[in-house]
Amino acid sequence: MRAMKTNGFIGTLRRLRSLSAAACCFTLVFALSPLAPVASTTSSDIVAGRARVVDGDTIEIDRERIRIHGIDAPESAQTCSHAAGGTWRCGDASMRALVQLTTGKTVTCERRGRDLYGRTIAVCRADGADVGGELVRQGLAWAFVRYSRDYVALERAARAARVGLWQAQATPAWEFRATRWAGAQQKAPEGCPIKGNISARGRIYHMPWSPWYHKIKMDTAGGKRWFCSESEAQAAGWRPAAMR
Repeated sequence: MRAMKTNGFIGTLRRLRSLSAAACCFTLVFALSPLAPVASTTSSDIVAGRARVVDGDTIEIDRERIRIHGIDAPESAQTCSHAAGGTWRCGDASMRALVQLTTGKTVTCERRGRDLYGRTIAVCRADGADVGGELVRQGLAWAFVRYSRDYVALERAARAARVGLWQAQATPAWEFRATRWAGAQQKAPEGCPIKGNISARGRIYHMPWSPWYHKIKMDTAGGKRWFCSESEAQAAGWRPAAMR
């Protein structure tokens, strides 16, 4: 009788160990699953306040430069075609729309990381409205599918409605920048096309797609400099030009 009880106790113990191991494995698999819950956003992931618009897809809050996640807006110097012919300043239109979306409102941005130039990448909302999504919906920015597909459906709807950029042919901002960069690189000393200008506002660098780029006369004897990359310009103490 005692042996039977001992055997029963040992069997129960083995079953409990088996269940414990199964539970452990289940927990591990669940944790590694892409559907497993992630840590919630902390206060350090959020920046909020009044925004200053830099260009069509970039703002500043408390001097933190923020590139809006998932979109690419026309550059300030960029023009697009009208449906009825002629062109319109789509870069200016995008910037004005961003001003209208954010002025007088509390803008809350959830940080998603940083880009190659040190700017914060973030999803931003103005009084609860998704800023990036609204620009795409109005046809004033492209869904930047190279980095995110969040706004593909909104872009598809804007294209179907032929609003904004979609009323006629428009060169995507990333192609516009690449063309401007290649052209300026051929003419710049040692192929370094970024212009470091010195003005009353301090040391400011201009990319080849800046609306003032071709107006800047480079006198290196007076302290102006050519740069090969934005990181090089920033390391030397220059700051990017605001398009507004």
